[in-house]
This record gives sequence, structure tokens and C-alpha cells, in this order.
Amino acid sequence: MTADLEWIDTHAKEVSLKHAEKAQARQADLTKPLGSLGELEDIAVRLAAMQYTEEPTTNPTHICIFASDHGVAEMGVSAYPQSVTGQMIKNFSDGGAAINVLAKQLQATLQVISLGVVNDISGPDEIERIPHLTATENIAVKPAMTLPELILAINAGHDSIERVCNAGVRLFIGGEMGIANTTAASAMACAHLGLTPEHMAGPGTGLDALGVQKKSKIVELAIKQYEKSKLNDGPLEILRCLGGLDIAGLVGSYIRSGQRGVPVLIDGFISSVAALTACRINPSVLKWFFFGHQSAEPGHRYILDNLNVKPMLNLKMRLGEGSGAAIAAILLRAACELHNSMATFESAGIASNTNGR
Repeated sequence: MTADLEWIDTHAKEVSLKHAEKAQARQADLTKPLGSLGELEDIAVRLAAMQYTEEPTTNPTHICIFASDHGVAEMGVSAYPQSVTGQMIKNFSDGGAAINVLAKQLQATLQVISLGVVNDISGPDEIERIPHLTATENIAVKPAMTLPELILAINAGHDSIERVCNAGVRLFIGGEMGIANTTAASAMACAHLGLTPEHMAGPGTGLDALGVQKKSKIVELAIKQYEKSKLNDGPLEILRCLGGLDIAGLVGSYIRSGQRGVPVLIDGFISSVAALTACRINPSVLKWFFFGHQSAEPGHRYILDNLNVKPMLNLKMRLGEGSGAAIAAILLRAACELHNSMATFESAGIASNTNGR
């Protein structure tokens, strides 16, 4: 491990079994049949254990969007031109994107970090920019990035979490923006899981059947490039050769969140590929992840199955930006409110069912 990434192997913070037991006991005392709120009960118990508290909360929530361009966009793998990445960053900074609307509803802070965008038209002070990073190379012909570029992007994710942890954040959502990043994520997933491009390549921004077929062939070229270029078989090398700077930023933020003890709400396909990569690098972080939804991207279910996790929602979303996770955050908030605010049988003067209600 390079000295600049020595932190990446540090074990994630342990959750509190004591607080999990207290939360389970409270769920048994609330004025409802035990288990009647289903997975909302499990969410509240998990959050209580993660936060070492008897009153779990999602406030404050922080959302960070990692944005970058992908060289493979030149192969025509997206329904939109590469210039849209920069245009969407401007839209984020102007408050006009879906994630802006959802962040406002959640009263969450929203940050955008540019890790190398070709058409960056936003103002100089509107977003954070990481120096010395540009768009990745075309993964169909050469590795996406150099090792120094990979380190910069991962550490940008690490540093973003350090700042919000010091400000007391209680829930983190990572988002991404980058035209052609579903192609990069598909190639990474194939390398991680040993599946074919036909399993992973999907419509992304809205490709038709012929577009998906073309995308699948380009993912196959990317896998061949990786096999020729890789220096080892590790997850960091998969990320370096096939990934994107936006995905690398997510990986760094996910690992550091687990190390600092901040619950993470994972978004869709691309974010889940980043989560899979984070777990391959540092398996201890998985217990800090909630998975917000199952994307309409066909490859997403293979990622979820491999991690043995169940998504909270399936709304056929495929927008990215952290939007699906932000929708799921509303459910996390409801789970906390129910856990903290419902009356107990004793306080309400209601007879409880001693045989398990």
C-alpha cells in the first residue's frame, strides 16, 4: 500500500451492541405489535447501534456529489454528450437538479467536488475543485488513470468526510455525476465479479437496445485492456484501470465514513460499485452501509447479491446524483421518529401482550 493511502486499511469503527440491545428493548415496549413496523424497526436499531445513542437521528445529513469526466465517452456510450457533465455541475450550483430539491427537503448540506471536468462552466467559487486532475483516459484502450491520480481522488473523498465529521454529521449520502460513468462502473463490476458485459451493461442515460449492445462491446474491450495493463489483481487496480475519478472519490468517502463511524446511505448502480470496491479494499466498512434502492440498471442486482444486502426501495430509478438514497433517507428519518417518539405501553396505559404482543 502506498504511503499516501496508509489510512485505507484501518478497521472501521465497531457498532455498539449495548445500544442495539437497548433499541431492541424499546421496540418491544412501543405501542404496536412487535415487528409490525417491519424493516423500519431494524433501521432504527441499526442506527442506534451505529450512533451509540438511545435516540437515533439522521440530522444533520450531508450529501456530497463527486463529478468527473470519462474518456470512454468518446466511444458514444451515452445518450448525452460529455459536455453535459459540466452543465449539470452548473445546475447543481444553481440549485436546479433533483438532488438540490431533495437536499432541501431533507434540510441536508450539499457539496459538489469536481475531480476533473472538461466543460466546467460553473463559477470559480461555487464548487470545490481538486487540482491536477482531468478527465480519465478511454478505458477501452488504456488505464483510466495513473496511480497518483487515483490517490488524489480517493484522498479527496477521505478529506470530504473528515470535514463533515468534525461538523457533527450523522448520515452521509454520496452521489456522482459523469457522462459515461455507467460504462466504467459496468467494467469494474465485471472485473470484480467475473461476470460478462451482457450481465452489466444497461441503458444508463437512456440508450436503446442497439446502444446497450454497443456499450457491452466497449465494456468487453475495457476488460481486455485491464487484463493487459493490470499490475496486480487487487481492487485498487481495478479502480485505477477501469474506474473513474468520481467513483474513486466515492470509494474514499465510504471507507472513511466507516472508519469515523458515520452511517452511509448508498445510492444506485454506480454508487454500489463504489461500495463493493470499498468493501473489497476494507471489508470492515460494510456494516456502516444502508442500501437505499435498487436501480433500474440490470447489473445492480448482481452487486447487491454479492454483498448479500437488501435495498430499501425499488422505484425503477436510474438518475444518480445520490437521488435514490435521498428518497430512502426520508424512510430513515421516519424510522428514527417512530422509535424516539412513540409511546410505550406503560406510558400510554395500554396493556401489553406478554406472549410477544
